[in-house]
Amino acid sequence: MKHLLTGTAALMLTAAPVFAGAIERAPQSLGILFEEGNYVEFSAGRVSPDVSGRDVATFGGNSTGNIAADYNFIGFGFKQQFTDNLSAAFIIEQPFGADIAYPTGPGASVALGGTAVDVDSTTYTALVRYKFDNNFGIHGGVRGSRASGTVDLRGAAYAGMNGYSAHLSGAWGTGYVLGASWEKPEIAARVSLTYNSPIEHDFDTLETLATAVIGSGTTTVKTPRSWTLEGQTGVAADTLVFGSIRWVNWSEFRVDPTMFVAATGEGLVDLEDTTTYTLGVGRKFTENWSGALSFGYEKSGRRLVSPLSPSTGRKSVGLAAIYTQDNLKITTGITYIKLGDADAETADTARTEFRDNDAWGIGVKVGYSF
Repeated sequence: MKHLLTGTAALMLTAAPVFAGAIERAPQSLGILFEEGNYVEFSAGRVSPDVSGRDVATFGGNSTGNIAADYNFIGFGFKQQFTDNLSAAFIIEQPFGADIAYPTGPGASVALGGTAVDVDSTTYTALVRYKFDNNFGIHGGVRGSRASGTVDLRGAAYAGMNGYSAHLSGAWGTGYVLGASWEKPEIAARVSLTYNSPIEHDFDTLETLATAVIGSGTTTVKTPRSWTLEGQTGVAADTLVFGSIRWVNWSEFRVDPTMFVAATGEGLVDLEDTTTYTLGVGRKFTENWSGALSFGYEKSGRRLVSPLSPSTGRKSVGLAAIYTQDNLKITTGITYIKLGDADAETADTARTEFRDNDAWGIGVKVGYSF
């Protein structure tokens, strides 16, 4: 159990993406810090969302079709154990992203057809952990993020801003990570609390309206701060329970290009804070095989949401299989996410209704201890 199931919580959460909260695509877990000895891992996967809606009657009731594109993700982590008490890790991941496009053409959405958003980000995290002799530990480090984005607003719902676009060129930002933990290895027990600071990016921004340049300057955007509480413990022979609570301050994630704010009095994005809960159980079946089942929940917020993030709340279920042979560990996971119903709005008025949407995620992680 010690070798097969310790760290199952982190493996389960990252083997298949959680697709939680707004544009978050990965939980930014630091589980690699708790692997034994020196350790390296690679992860990859794919998410297939099915997000479709229908215009309200005012705009004719046309269907949007599926507006969310499939996307891939990759990740890398390396941990070095310097002494029994001191270790360090380096992590590369893609925690935030968006790829939404409302189709155009005959029968397409009149309210929002042609609206699109494309956000890419990659985060690099360097961490140090010190474990005290009383099983408590502290960890912290620095995080660098490079991000870019493009937003196109199209459709009758945008009235005078129909045809507006904002291009945010790639920019770097830095932040930090702080946390503490407690472990009892004899029963595979661990609790950790981690704080991720906001990361501020200053994007060179070009704003256009109907292909005419209406402004250029700098747009400051913060990725949101978050708190993550993760825990696991053995409850019976070869059986582990695990879970997490993650709060993200999405209300500080603002995208406010100068000319757009001047014309409308508001920004491009207005999101609510989210709290995501995960609970699961892991079980060792043989000397080489173990598995895990987890459930996730995120409470729905306001029904009126941004057309660029047209859902609120979610429920998920995930399965993982873990194979261990000597120093090699392979984790495969699949997650199903039921997305909460929402109404895409402009001017605080529902324009398109989104109902009964979902997503599938699959992933694989290969880890090696040395």
